[in-house]
Amino acid sequence: MKKVEDFYVPWVKGIPMYVSGHIELAWRKPELHRMMSNENPNPPSKHVQEAIQKFGAMANRYPDQGLVVRSKIAELNDLDGPENVMIGNGSSEVYDNIFRMFIQPGDEVIQHKPCFGIYELRGKILGATMVSVPMVYKDKYLHFDADSILAAVTDKTKIIVVANPNNPSGNFMDSKDILRIAETGIPFVIDEAYVEYAGLKKSYVGLTRKFKNVIITRTLSKAYGLAGLRFGYALADKEVISQISAALLPWNVGTIPMWAALSAFEDTKALEERVKFNNEAVEFITKELKKVPGLVVFPSQSNYILFDCGETGKLGKEVVAYAESKGIILRPESKKYNSDGWFRITIGTKEENKLVVNVVKEFLTK
Repeated sequence: MKKVEDFYVPWVKGIPMYVSGHIELAWRKPELHRMMSNENPNPPSKHVQEAIQKFGAMANRYPDQGLVVRSKIAELNDLDGPENVMIGNGSSEVYDNIFRMFIQPGDEVIQHKPCFGIYELRGKILGATMVSVPMVYKDKYLHFDADSILAAVTDKTKIIVVANPNNPSGNFMDSKDILRIAETGIPFVIDEAYVEYAGLKKSYVGLTRKFKNVIITRTLSKAYGLAGLRFGYALADKEVISQISAALLPWNVGTIPMWAALSAFEDTKALEERVKFNNEAVEFITKELKKVPGLVVFPSQSNYILFDCGETGKLGKEVVAYAESKGIILRPESKKYNSDGWFRITIGTKEENKLVVNVVKEFLTK
């Protein structure tokens, strides 16, 4: 008799379930300050909370296909209509859906590292080979390297994915390089999860009118502060959206997140307040921690800041451990570019931002 293990598809066999240890820790110990997962420290606006309550009372009914919220998203992005928009259970599901439409085992996905880990997670589940093109660490800055991305293209390349601004470095790719990649004709996923912090003027959604291969992804988990509701979306040519939507699970976005998202889009004042708060906090933390000798602080246009403390003689994981002993969860980063000093801070409340500055300074200068 065969074992059940013999029936697993080989490219998935042995892959463990994805678990965010730092998020598990935060829920297990709610007294700790959550400054590690690029969450918004501000709760949903009153309008969004009212929508959650209203549609919570209608949770006994199946949701529709989100025509109202998709129409709103199209309007905000100067697209023709809801047929240019696909919604998902967070942008993580959106990537999964896009990847399913283009990838079969043995195909290649180009990603620009360091980057969001979900790309690799979803690619490997589908049997893709992940081709990781490193950013260039030079002059205390992580530079995009479009030349190397284009040089990595082969006949097996099915997707190129770039986070813009990048997670975790917080910077944007040059527009000329975005255009060069778009012109390859290869499906080009531009992850704009954090674009609202710099404003939609930094979005490349306009390219979807010229290039059918360009797909923009976004989420309401960051600037809008709805990480727990799970709402993301893709923007592209209507024929492309129609095709990738074929892989959607029916009723993949629930009634509550759908209408809460609509309320968030309509509450422009709340978004402006959150963006202003975040950008002032990024400026404060950056300015204060630049005073630490040997600490490299990466300029960020997102809600997190990347650091390399290698020149201080300390390890990034030591900073993270010390911060936790002081009640703060930070995000460790793997060793790269011959340095083991990497760590990341997510913007918190005003009090948390002051606290983390003092804790990091205290550890790195003692």
